[in-house]
Amino acid sequence: MHNPFNDIEFLISVPAPHQAPPDTGSEVAFAGRSNAGKSSALNTITNRKSLARTSKTPGRTQHLVFFRLNDETRLVDLPGYGYAKVPEKMKLTWGQAMAEYLQTRKSLRGLILLMDVRHPLTDFDQQMLEWCHHAEMHVHILLTKADKLKRGPAQSTLLKVKQTLANYPLVTLQLFSSLKKQGVEEAREKLKSWLDMD
Repeated sequence: MHNPFNDIEFLISVPAPHQAPPDTGSEVAFAGRSNAGKSSALNTITNRKSLARTSKTPGRTQHLVFFRLNDETRLVDLPGYGYAKVPEKMKLTWGQAMAEYLQTRKSLRGLILLMDVRHPLTDFDQQMLEWCHHAEMHVHILLTKADKLKRGPAQSTLLKVKQTLANYPLVTLQLFSSLKKQGVEEAREKLKSWLDMD
């Protein structure tokens, strides 16, 4: 079966939303703390080893990075938040760029929010969820690095986070591991449904 994510290609990397590609069609953005495994997840879902740059230094994605799936659909890698060792001024700029993008982008269909399964729901994650809740934005949480926990503790974290988010009707979640390819199909199905892809 053809995997539509195999055709993905780098489109453009921009520091500010007004430089983004035309706001048409559909796109899904990936967000999360700088060390939540965002680039690894993007690479695993799209079956590309180095589509998004992974790095030992969290916080490498400093721009809005657009990837093209076809003429109508895109994935967007947003700057990681909360951990990167970068100057405060730069962090503020990222924050503004991200907020502006999330608030103004009409083609945005949903947000994939990545959280390390060992440290879910940080203050930044909560702020992001709260913002998406008010914007009535669909969010799908990937609890990444699920391979770092045994099955029992991983499931119990999943349940705890689910209970915490009971009042957020537009939020769904799953366990995910780039290393073990766990939850990859589930994540792809979610993306396909948001992007209206067969």
